[in-house]
Amino acid sequence: MQEKVLILDFGSQYTQLIARRVRELNIYCEIFPFNNNNYKISDYKALILSGSPYSVRSEDSLKINIDNIRGVLPILGICYGAQLLAHNSGGVVKASKTREYGRANLQSIDNTNNLFSNIQNSSQVWMSHADTIFKLPLSTKRIASTKDVENAAFQFIDENTFGIQFHPEVYHSSDGKTLLKNFLVDIANIKPNWTASSFVDKTIHELKNIIGDESVVLGLSGGVDSSVAAVLLNKAIGNNLYCVFIDNGLLRKNEFDSVLKQYEGMGLNVKGVDAKDKFYSALKNIDDPEKKRKVIGKVFVDVFDEESKKINNVKWLGQGTIYPDVIESISVKGPSATIKSHHNVGGLPDYMKLKVIEPLKMLFKDEVRRVGKELKISDNILKRHPFPGPGLAIRILGDINEEKVKILQDADEIFITELISNNLYDKIWQAGVILLPIKSVGVMGDERTYENCVVLRAVTSTDGMTADWVNLPYEFLQDVSNKIINNVKGINRVVYDISSKPPATIEWE
Repeated sequence: MQEKVLILDFGSQYTQLIARRVRELNIYCEIFPFNNNNYKISDYKALILSGSPYSVRSEDSLKINIDNIRGVLPILGICYGAQLLAHNSGGVVKASKTREYGRANLQSIDNTNNLFSNIQNSSQVWMSHADTIFKLPLSTKRIASTKDVENAAFQFIDENTFGIQFHPEVYHSSDGKTLLKNFLVDIANIKPNWTASSFVDKTIHELKNIIGDESVVLGLSGGVDSSVAAVLLNKAIGNNLYCVFIDNGLLRKNEFDSVLKQYEGMGLNVKGVDAKDKFYSALKNIDDPEKKRKVIGKVFVDVFDEESKKINNVKWLGQGTIYPDVIESISVKGPSATIKSHHNVGGLPDYMKLKVIEPLKMLFKDEVRRVGKELKISDNILKRHPFPGPGLAIRILGDINEEKVKILQDADEIFITELISNNLYDKIWQAGVILLPIKSVGVMGDERTYENCVVLRAVTSTDGMTADWVNLPYEFLQDVSNKIINNVKGINRVVYDISSKPPATIEWE
């Protein structure tokens, strides 16, 4: 049985990073909102309590009783989690006189404590809290400080329960990964054996047992997630998998034909369905991004329902949902509350009598790529940039029509082609063009123009949870801008987005 870690989320912007660092240690973990009880504590070998924007001192603080867990599982409280442990046990948490945010250095480390094995004084850590633990509970001992934070780390005596007021999960904490390894491997005795190979073997076995001899219909998009999900399912159930690639009229230029061609020779049963008119009709005069997503999701379901009725014994709908989709669709009181609805998350309408199977729903994007490599899927698919499920609908701000789609497709093709020809594509996590709902004055030749503005967007990321804009060369941007304006009728202005996530999102809608 896979040994795993439970992470309880109190709304911290860093919770997903905790999971990323744990996974990098080849240890499996799962995130649940602090107020969600859909887990069995006996399934886990360690518990991590996340940070939070809230204060344990406030009336609306996020509370949880873990008395039944303490002493049973090793526990690590991070920032708010540490303050909660201290507060619940008689410690004193107060507002700090100065906001403790940014880099700090550890001192007075208890080198005999296993949590700080191979971590030396002056090790850099990252602080992000307005409260501080002014007085530790009687049943604890201090095991590290910083210049401004006396109780930077502590342990409950005779218990593997720890609290730290810094964030080991962020890159600014230079020995953060070592501390997490000390806690999970040395203290919790978890075997770091969660790999792409073990995931493939375990998942194929589980899929065989769950699906049996029933059939699955899966929606392919041409991207990494759905392709890896399809190959996993194909290895588990073979010809009982039916893949459908729907042209919703919101794909990149010529993508419908090119994607169908890329699946040739992969042993998948793939059917292409032209449903452009249905999507355009349903999206007419709709400009709200959430309504767009819901409309697109509904039409997708309708088309799948229609296609599934043509398949014998189909009982399942396969989806390429990944963990960030799940996390962003779970509402937690705090900044990790739902940012947007996701086309893969939320279940199916009652009239569609299919069960949902999501073989990748606990993986981050880079983990999906590693699984794909284990499955020997082509780099042309694995290195393809992520593309949103709603397609160009959320890169066209405002209402949708075929003319706008064509303008955006032509501009996007130029941008992506130039990234590839300049050896920049593989250095970028995701790139695309956004069509703005505004027009501006320009001059072409001797004539005044009043045409559309597009935005170029390119970001680097590991898993899509956070992202930085790419510092593309000015000469490259100049060349792309000229080619778009000169070759795409209807565009007279090109701008470049230099916003990171957070505070912005990768897509504009």
